[in-house]
Amino acid sequence: MLTIDIEISRRFILGKQGLWPGRRWRGLKGTEQAMRTMEYLQLDPLQIIARSQDISLYSRVAGYKPELWQNAAYKQRKFFDWGGWLAARPMDELPYWRVVMHRERDGGYGDSRIRQIAEEHAKAIVEVRAILKERGTISNRDFEKADRKQIQSYRGRKDSALALYYLWRIGEVMTHHRERFERVYALTENVAPEALIHEKTQEETDRFLVKKEISFGGITRIQRTGDSYGRGEPDRAAKKLLETMLADGEIIEVKVDGWKAIQYALAEDAKILSDLSAGRTPKAWKVLDTTTTEEAVFLAPLDHVSARGRAKELFRFDYVWEVYKPQHQRKFGYYVLPVLWGDRLVARFDSKLDRTTNTFIILGFWLEDKALGKNEAFAEALARGFARFVNFLGAETMNVKAIQQPLLRRTAASFIQLEH
Repeated sequence: MLTIDIEISRRFILGKQGLWPGRRWRGLKGTEQAMRTMEYLQLDPLQIIARSQDISLYSRVAGYKPELWQNAAYKQRKFFDWGGWLAARPMDELPYWRVVMHRERDGGYGDSRIRQIAEEHAKAIVEVRAILKERGTISNRDFEKADRKQIQSYRGRKDSALALYYLWRIGEVMTHHRERFERVYALTENVAPEALIHEKTQEETDRFLVKKEISFGGITRIQRTGDSYGRGEPDRAAKKLLETMLADGEIIEVKVDGWKAIQYALAEDAKILSDLSAGRTPKAWKVLDTTTTEEAVFLAPLDHVSARGRAKELFRFDYVWEVYKPQHQRKFGYYVLPVLWGDRLVARFDSKLDRTTNTFIILGFWLEDKALGKNEAFAEALARGFARFVNFLGAETMNVKAIQQPLLRRTAASFIQLEH
């Protein structure tokens, strides 16, 4: 068993996710590389300053623009989106995911609501399937409300919405492209390469899912066993499979000082962990321009390294995305982003983009350590981060009045034309 301290685990997890020691990719090709390295790009429709998936890629890819991930997915067909936990996944993984899709279809896996849709909306599913074959591509908007059975579901208000969703979840259709983030569907054979429209074996798929989950986390306890197995006895099956993969040398056990639970990592990452423990940075993590010490990076609300309570365990940074909380229950704000400096989360800010004046506005800024408010190195790193972020958003100016620390506010103003 490999033993590491919390600092090494932080750097490893950040590095595996492409966030440390700095951006190592650029442009469209770099966007594809980043998405593959991340394992999953979680998608979310909410757009306040930018969508979460675009902020995730801004923090990893130099020169990233919001259309690049969709170009890689829907024009180049390098990725496809799928799942109740909605994420873009590499297209060449489709044979594994088709096994999972069919488990859902056959009732042996996953969300029972999928089976319920099949039972309650069988007529609509047959009708929508026929229309898809006739027209090639359709979206739920193509179905007139007056012609459809009305339903009450968070998936839509027409039975056509649930029929399309069902066919998408079981793998009969895929997202052809998106319009204003809404999916436009096509039959799978009209989206995916023919060579990928087949299924791996059940055993191959289970091993793939375990390795995928471990790589996604960097090091992980394998918590989503129900998501990855779901075939009768998920906990027992998971334990047996992990024991087999350990014996086969595919994965290794890792002990992190201060963490009770044993973690798992890919065996192929053992050298990276050893290099980091010896103070060496992997050559594959070479930085293109600035490091996260030279330029602070802002993490997306759904970024895997900080979302769902992981920031507290990994960084001792208590982060909760408060967008769905009532206003009176919010501690910080509606759309707060964590600030990564070096290998630590050191601050957070709430903001908005005023599209009428094309101004990026800071609504609140909070430091974990107040001493950083007088730290010149951090002030310059934060200012560089804001300058790049404003450019990414396409804003013309920025309002920093809400930053209470004079040095931080003044330094930011020196890097970009600001309202202050």
